Amino acid sequence: MILQIKDIHTYYGGSYVLQGISLDVEKGRVVGILGRNGMGKTTLIRSIIGFTPPRRGEIFFKDVDITRLPSHKIVRMSLGLVPQGRRIFPSLSVLENLQVGARGAEGSDAWNEGRIYEIFPVLKERGHHKGNQLSGGEQQMLAIARALMGNPELLLMDEPGEGLAPLLVQKIAESILQLKERGLSILLVEQNLPFAIETSDYIHVLSKGMIVHSSTPNELWENEEVKTQHLGV
Repeated sequence: MILQIKDIHTYYGGSYVLQGISLDVEKGRVVGILGRNGMGKTTLIRSIIGFTPPRRGEIFFKDVDITRLPSHKIVRMSLGLVPQGRRIFPSLSVLENLQVGARGAEGSDAWNEGRIYEIFPVLKERGHHKGNQLSGGEQQMLAIARALMGNPELLLMDEPGEGLAPLLVQKIAESILQLKERGLSILLVEQNLPFAIETSDYIHVLSKGMIVHSSTPNELWENEEVKTQHLGV
């Protein structure tokens, strides 16, 4: 397992948000986390990356306990983050945004500008455009590309389809499938059920800080009770 989360409990001040979350991510797999707003999805990402460490429980990345490590040390271990809301640098060009995220790695599998443009050719065309001159979909592609430039072994993605038109959501889904084909491990947080179904190998449904359902995408798709009660579908 590249990521193991063992019974974590995370709070915001006195608010008890994550209430005993346990899950694994196998190397080269995409694991989806589905749930409505306010159910703890982003808190799970923040707990892993070290922004809001859990008060109880353990998180292991590549068999190393990262539960209490500061975020910058976790990232240096080859864990990447695509944050909710994209958070690219609006005053920097596409190329400059990529260079900011770059972290040295060697070998034919290392992420560089050339490999990035294979996945996101539109970014090559927009190379000298400022971040704030890009469309929402292009900004999301840039956010993913910037994270890849850090050469992560595991990528945390927080709602990459948020606020995008269906056609752009489909393009992002296709890029995730391409990344999976290249062996990247991904933990994908989403509200969009079809998007998560298409891209994930396994899915957990989060409700009120607890995992209430875990299954393959097809099993979830056929479970009307879970979809209605916890996803509002």
